[in-house]
Amino acid sequence: MADNLSGQHKFKFHVFRDERFIDLNLYQFGWERNDPVHSYGPHARNHYLFHYVISGKGKLYTDTGTYEITPRHGFLIVPGQITTYCADDEDPWEYTWLEFDGLRAHESLNLAGISAAKPVYTAWNAEAGRLLQEEMLYIVNHSDASPVHLIAHGFLFLDQLVQSSADRRHNSERRLRDFYIREALTFIEQNYQRDISIEEVAAECGLNRSYFGKVFRDAVGESPQAYLMHYRMARAAQLLKETRSTIGEIAVQVGYANQLHFSRAFKNVHGISPREYRMTHLLDPAQLSGSNGQREEEE
Repeated sequence: MADNLSGQHKFKFHVFRDERFIDLNLYQFGWERNDPVHSYGPHARNHYLFHYVISGKGKLYTDTGTYEITPRHGFLIVPGQITTYCADDEDPWEYTWLEFDGLRAHESLNLAGISAAKPVYTAWNAEAGRLLQEEMLYIVNHSDASPVHLIAHGFLFLDQLVQSSADRRHNSERRLRDFYIREALTFIEQNYQRDISIEEVAAECGLNRSYFGKVFRDAVGESPQAYLMHYRMARAAQLLKETRSTIGEIAVQVGYANQLHFSRAFKNVHGISPREYRMTHLLDPAQLSGSNGQREEEE
């Protein structure tokens, strides 16, 4: 955590250090009053980053254009997108911001009508913008609250972002698509331990595989196969941190009969092997001996 409230340039900055949450997770959040022409970038983020402007103004530079941001507006930076943003030279902005990600983040941003191609958020009226600002500042000003409390307010932030957006999407086709996606996500969450196929998930929704894949990617931001793998690896990471199960046992619990295949998939997602992840994240180091004190096999 860092707080600097002296001089013209003022900021609050907090890092969220709990990685147990899958649907939504926070990474950093803060508030800042910039000096004139103060800028960030060019830089690419690993997660979604959303700023809401409280006062003043500035500009956002992306590969899709240059955007002037003023009060009651916000701007979104998506993972991997190279951006620069700069405070105005005469009326520098004050803003609050959240860095977040998770399996449901893309869906909420899509509903709010903001994306890499359309990064500027506009509140549909002053009261709607005020409520969004208050929810974001609540998170910033309660950094010492429990992780579950902060994640709950993270969901309230996403809900207010959708409800308050002037570009919020309303149509019957959207509602029907959302129904299919909810059915698919529920089926995956209840059956990821089995060797399920994407054809099986599509059939559960009553759609052919090709159309289901398109609808799913449009709504969630990745293919059904990628979502299923990321969901399984998120659950695996949780089990590695919180249980005494061996790596082989965890592989089976998340739908992998072959431990080697599981370990390769885990490393592709998390960048390190299951064993290395457990060594650095286990909540109780005394559990490192594995289940029943038996030594775990190398991946």
